[in-house]
Amino acid sequence: MKKLFTIFAISGSLILSACNTVEGAGKDVESAADCADGVEGNC
Repeated sequence: MKKLFTIFAISGSLILSACNTVEGAGKDVESAADCADGVEGNC
């Protein structure tokens, strides 16, 4: 359980450090969701 929490904490901090603003974080999440939906040409 500790490992899982640590992985989430580290990945969360990396994601947040990659985005300078909340708007940037929203764009990153949206682009990842577009890529994950499986429609060709969204990535």
